[in-house]
Parts: sequence; C-alpha cells; structure tokens
Amino acid sequence: MTPKEVMEFVKENNIQMVDYKFLDFVGIWQHVSVPICEFSEETFEEGLGFDGSSIRGWQPIHNSDMAIIPDPKTAKLDPFIKVPTLSLICNIIDPITREGYSRDPRFIAQKAEAYLKSTGIGDTAFFGPEPEFFIFDDVRYASSCNESFYSVDSTEGIWNTGREEFPNLGYKPRHKEGYFPCAPTDSLVDLRNEMVQVCQEVGIHIEASHHEVATGGQCEIDFKFDTMLEQGDTLQWFKYVIKNVAVRNGKTVTFMPKPLFGDNGTGMHCHVSIWKDGENTFAGDGYAGMSKTALYFIGGIIKHAKALCAFTNPSTNSYKRLVPGFEAPVNLAYSGRNRSAALRIPQAASPKAKRVEYRTPDPSANGYLCFSAILMAGLDGIENKIDPGEPLDKDIYGLPPEELADIPSVAGSLEEALSALKEDHAFLLKGDVFTEDVIQKWIEYKTENEVDPVRMRPVPEEFALYYDC
Repeated sequence: MTPKEVMEFVKENNIQMVDYKFLDFVGIWQHVSVPICEFSEETFEEGLGFDGSSIRGWQPIHNSDMAIIPDPKTAKLDPFIKVPTLSLICNIIDPITREGYSRDPRFIAQKAEAYLKSTGIGDTAFFGPEPEFFIFDDVRYASSCNESFYSVDSTEGIWNTGREEFPNLGYKPRHKEGYFPCAPTDSLVDLRNEMVQVCQEVGIHIEASHHEVATGGQCEIDFKFDTMLEQGDTLQWFKYVIKNVAVRNGKTVTFMPKPLFGDNGTGMHCHVSIWKDGENTFAGDGYAGMSKTALYFIGGIIKHAKALCAFTNPSTNSYKRLVPGFEAPVNLAYSGRNRSAALRIPQAASPKAKRVEYRTPDPSANGYLCFSAILMAGLDGIENKIDPGEPLDKDIYGLPPEELADIPSVAGSLEEALSALKEDHAFLLKGDVFTEDVIQKWIEYKTENEVDPVRMRPVPEEFALYYDC
C-alpha cells in the first residue's frame, strides 16, 4: 500500500488506533500505539520520536533521541487488539540526519538486498525459514544468588504418563517419537489450526502444519519462501501470532532452541536461493542439479560458519542443541537429501525449486540479522569462488572418529562464536551492510548480558555432580 491507500484502509476499517512495531537489536518486537487522530499521511515522512537509550543495545542516554518511520507496505489489521488497530512495521532513523540507523536490523537487511544487486550476482535473495517451537501448559523459572530452577510442563509430555489427571488417558508422545502421529497422540491439532488461520488473516502463506519430533508439544508450521526483507517481516508476524494464539488458549510458546533435556531441540532450517532477471542462479548441471554459483555459496557458508553462528545461533541455549555426537546440524558438509549434513540440497525436479538448506540456525535468531549474515557469507563465497570440496553422501552421525575428525564443525558455544566473529567479519562489512559499531556492540552486548551471566552462575546439575566432593 501507498500512504494514501493506507489512509483509505483506515477509513474503510474504522481504525481507532495505530500500532507501530519495530525489532530491537537482540530480536524482540517492540511497539508504541497512538490514537488515529495522531496519524496522517505526513507520519510516513515525519515519523514518531522515541527514547533509543531504553532499547537494548542501542543509544547512550546522552544521545537517545531516535525516530521510527512506518513502512506503508506493511500495513495490516492487528488480529489481537480489541479496538480496531492498524499495525505498521517501522524503520529506525536518526532524527537529525534522517539517515537509517546502523543498528536497526531491518535497515541491515535492506542494505544486504541492495548489496546483492550491486554485485551483479543476482537481484533477489529468497529465504524460506522453518522455525520450530514448543507449546507448553506451564512454565516457571527463577534465578537468584542462592537458588536457580526452571520447570516446564505439557499434558502430552512423556514424563506425565504417571500423573493423576483424573483420568490420565495416555497418548503422550515418547521421546523422539512426536513426528507426524495422528490425534489423540497429537493433542495440538486444533490449536495449530487456529494459529494457521490467524497467520493467514495477516497475509502469511502457510504451506503445512504438524507435530515435531520431541515430546511435550514440539510443533512446526511452515510458511512460503519470500524475498529476504519480506521474510524478516513475516518471521516477526509469525512469532507474534503463534505466541498470542497460544496465550489466549491458556498455553505458552517458546522458540528457545533447547527447553527440554534428552529430546530434540528446536531449529530454524533456512532455505536460500539467489535469482537474477527471473532465473534461479542456483540451478545448473552440477552435483544434485546445482550450479557453480550455488556451490560457491555453500563454500562461503562453510568458510564463515563459526562467525555466522553469532547471528544464526545467538543464544547460550543454542549450543545445548548444537552438540557434536548427537543428531545436530554441526557438521560442515553438504549433501543431497542428507539431513546429517549442515548444508542439504533438497531434491527438486524444477530448476525454480533448486536451493540450499542451511540447517544450523535456530529461531532464537534475529531474523533480519540471521538472513543478512547468511547472504553475505554466501556472496563472499561466490565472489571469491570458494570451493566447498566434495559432497559427503554418508550418514555423518555414524562415521568413525577418524573420518569425522576431517569434517569441520560449527561453533561449540556462544563465546566461541563471538570470538570467531571478532576475527572474521570483513565479509559482513561489504557494502556497509553490517558496520563495525554493529559488530562490536553485538559482541559486547552478548558477552556482558548473556555469556558472562550464564558462565558464572551455578546450575542445579552441578549440585548433583559435585555437592559431596
């Protein structure tokens, strides 16, 4: 929509409030609402001021004034607010220079798309993320100087087969047996269907919905691929819808990668392709029907994978999922149809469907930063013709140690990923997509606010291991 069309939409739908949404540095949607009398076509030029020092990882207090500029193309009705409310996704600008803000994740994605075009390699990057999530009935956690605990619960958790439920009817998925069972074992069909319907109401093209591998409510709802910026917007709407539908049904959703010990973690496999003049540059006559461009793209991902983890797997919890020796996408190899490789080439008869699936990322990621970093690593591979080596068409999980030792792996901790990013980020700076201040602030914020607090705190398992030492 244009600003004029948005104003017509406001009248047609009797809009009473306008809700401005934007993504903070870490990856959580923020918002501010105004009555409709404070909204006009001029708002799309003038914007709305706010305190940038109160947003994590952004401005210092002595230089805190920032402004949000709504994007008219993102106008939608918010499905969860009682009063008819127009929702707009916003870009962040400096109110004095009127330039985009370097730490605005959406601006970084816009610059990544512009850089792709400037290279001549392609004009469009398509992304298809698959964010998994858990639906729980209850979550409790606390952390203080003398205690720390968490507890999650689900009526379909295998740990509840002996609970007095008056009556307990069973049908609880066993560990690693939650993939595709019908109801009543899959107890979340109706809730997922409601999530699908609301997603469709806000314009998300849903392709499939199903229970995932883990017990205790792990699910996946897939949406159609789209251009990188639009997919970043869609991912935020998706998380917003899934969480809010769950809450209004007395449930709670988490996208954290590893909320349960001993069962599958939650990933966000990312399907990627680069197009130019309406043609898929990843289609060719090489391995698995891929082009040299696609293989060089894979080479770039492999080369920069450890640094990429700082954006694709940006939580300390991410590395509870990325554990070598288990069924985790840590092995930096590529293969067709092979889900034990971090980079999979899905089988597709049509050249239009040729793509690379990067299986390492998880949904704790800031989508705009995650997609931008993947694109920049892949472009670096294409520009420098980085050879990914030979494909590995074996079950990597079953390889003997001597063969496995020759396969590189992703970072083993957030601390390692941030260290790799510090040493290897020149590829992100091309085209001023990421800037030095973004890289340095990301490393500083993640270290001080996540790595150090987790590293220094005793955890319950340590009491079980060492209290009697």
